[in-house]
Amino acid sequence: MLQLFRTEVETQVALLNDGLLALEREPHTTTGLTTLMRAAHSIKGAARVVHLAAAEQVAHALEDCFVAAQSGTVHFTGKHIEGLLRGVDMLLRLAPASQPGETPAQAPQSAEIEALLSTLAEIVTPTVAPSPPVLPPPVTLEPSRFPEPGSKDRVLRVTAEHLHQLLGLAGESLVASRWLPPYIESLRHVKKSQMALSEMLDTLWDSLQGLPLPAHVATYMQAAQRQVTACRQTLAERLSELELFGHRADTLADRLYRAALASHMRPFEDGVQGFPRMVRDLARQLDKQVQLEILGRVTAVDRDILERLEAPLSHLLRNAVVHGIETPAERLAAGKVATGTIRLEARHQDGMLAISVTDDGCGADVAQLRQRIVTQQLASAEVAQALSDAEVIEFLFLPAFSTATMVTELAGRGVGLDVVRSMAQTVGGSVHTRTVPGQGMGFYLQLPLTLSVVRALLAEIGGEPYAFPLARLDRVLLVPHTDVAVYEDSQYVTVDDEPVRLVAAHEVLDVQPGSTQEETLAIIVLSDRYDRYGLVVERFLDETDLVVHPLDARLGKIPDISAAALLEDGSPVLIIDVEDMVRSAATLLSGRPWRMQRAAVQATASSRKRVLVVDDSLTVRTGQRQLLEQQGYAVEVAGDGMEGWNAVRLGHYDLVITDVDMPRLDGFELVRRIKHDVHLQHLPVILVSYKGRPEDRQRGIAVGAQAYFSKSDVHEPVFLQTVMALVAKP
Repeated sequence: MLQLFRTEVETQVALLNDGLLALEREPHTTTGLTTLMRAAHSIKGAARVVHLAAAEQVAHALEDCFVAAQSGTVHFTGKHIEGLLRGVDMLLRLAPASQPGETPAQAPQSAEIEALLSTLAEIVTPTVAPSPPVLPPPVTLEPSRFPEPGSKDRVLRVTAEHLHQLLGLAGESLVASRWLPPYIESLRHVKKSQMALSEMLDTLWDSLQGLPLPAHVATYMQAAQRQVTACRQTLAERLSELELFGHRADTLADRLYRAALASHMRPFEDGVQGFPRMVRDLARQLDKQVQLEILGRVTAVDRDILERLEAPLSHLLRNAVVHGIETPAERLAAGKVATGTIRLEARHQDGMLAISVTDDGCGADVAQLRQRIVTQQLASAEVAQALSDAEVIEFLFLPAFSTATMVTELAGRGVGLDVVRSMAQTVGGSVHTRTVPGQGMGFYLQLPLTLSVVRALLAEIGGEPYAFPLARLDRVLLVPHTDVAVYEDSQYVTVDDEPVRLVAAHEVLDVQPGSTQEETLAIIVLSDRYDRYGLVVERFLDETDLVVHPLDARLGKIPDISAAALLEDGSPVLIIDVEDMVRSAATLLSGRPWRMQRAAVQATASSRKRVLVVDDSLTVRTGQRQLLEQQGYAVEVAGDGMEGWNAVRLGHYDLVITDVDMPRLDGFELVRRIKHDVHLQHLPVILVSYKGRPEDRQRGIAVGAQAYFSKSDVHEPVFLQTVMALVAKP
């Protein structure tokens, strides 16, 4: 019952917050007071049922305030709204945790409750001829909608686990229903064979006419003809019935699956209800005026993704208020309106969920960011100046990086944007930024619509089908061989007036090539933030929806593969990890591939010590490679921790130098895996990071690294001395 009460409180508190913020925006209106009163009344009744007297008292006091406002006895001021919002917050604190493992909020003391009740009582005390004040609102919100209870659809609360099970079973039912068409087709072949047999019997009987046959032979022949005719008729009838049943089963299974999938989707507004209040309170603390616009409230979002979005979006909105939006005086001086605007939007775009957080504030000062990079000892001044603007912006996503000059309760702790990128990468999405100094900044997330189903292109590679998520593909092309250009031993095709380098899919996946006699090349164009390649497959097979099945965790991360699925005939298919595939293609074509020509590389470098440099920054890993090659080492590179882990398992190295903060697999985890592998545990590792805090160094040494350097120290003599000591002089 207490968990149900908590759920009820969360639902009603969302209405209370929206309604009070709308009243703060338009203090003259009485629209929504009925909804506010009913919400407080509902909490009061529920609190009485579960015997929470304090919650009942607070809800009753709030209800009295709303009733007084309805009757015209009280006109809410900004101070009144502040007190009412404190009462709403108190209700949440008084409600128990909704989940057994959830950390409950700190319980309020009785004195705190009494003080709040006294404040609420003062609101309902009549004053002489009160006049509604006109105050400039520090936060402007979209007009809230106040749905009447009677207009709501009936809601049944179901646990997320049960929904997952329902969707899984519905998916299996859909796959099972697809077994019937091939089975029916095989029966059609049986029917044709039976018809041929019947015709052969008729021909045989005709050829025997006029010949002296024993009576019993003629009898058997006639009986056989009748039996074959009866069987043919029965098979035709049953086949027709089976076809009808198969069509109905397929339709019902598809409807069941789509209904189960729809139950797994929630409107975007369900996950952003607390943001208007958060922005309002934060703006007040900073003496700023902020308008929050939420667009795409009814956009359907997978509930798993919606739950994961709360923390990243919260960080983005807080950053926009704290760092992006200027004070009213600063905005007026810059020729802007005093109120800043933050826009949070969700929409479906190209088969993906596109979420953007934009503001019309000051934008990111790239020059200041370079200075902060040097000040926080994340890079030397020379390295910082060599970074492109895009690479400088990437520092915003580093853990512990902050643009604030001092630590406060609201900023300066370096926690936030790394959570955004981590979440996006975890679900197979991406995030990028755009900024215009003086005009604003935007963060753009591209996420899958659902984690349960993927629309995929099936392509044949090495004689086997592979699934490519359609939402992650740039283009799909059929190109005549004559349109392929050759330049410096590489093949290119022109796409959108730009050359795209080709790479064979079977070489990237390291499988045997399949046979193909096609007159055109089947090409899948893939890209990430940095690279774009044309992946040549043997042929395109189909386009279909697949129910995603995660791979067994014991397998670890399989290169270039993200998950698996079952095709309509029940056969398994692997789903391609597009970002991983792009990195693998880049490695294959970089001239230093670790997957191909291994023997040749080892032969030419047998007299030199071999070093693997792992870093997701092209600038950093190129600089380190050049530095080490000048010292005589044979150097290979990997674009992130997972690529590095695959490289050390397939190749032989004398030293690994790795970054810490990388997508998919960070440096700490890479070191841990190396040191726990019986074949690699003696391989020395140097960690190199922008983070130079003592606790980071201690963690690096604790997981097994032989040394830990700041990236600003890479060009110092001590770095090369450490490399030489660990691998011996080349």
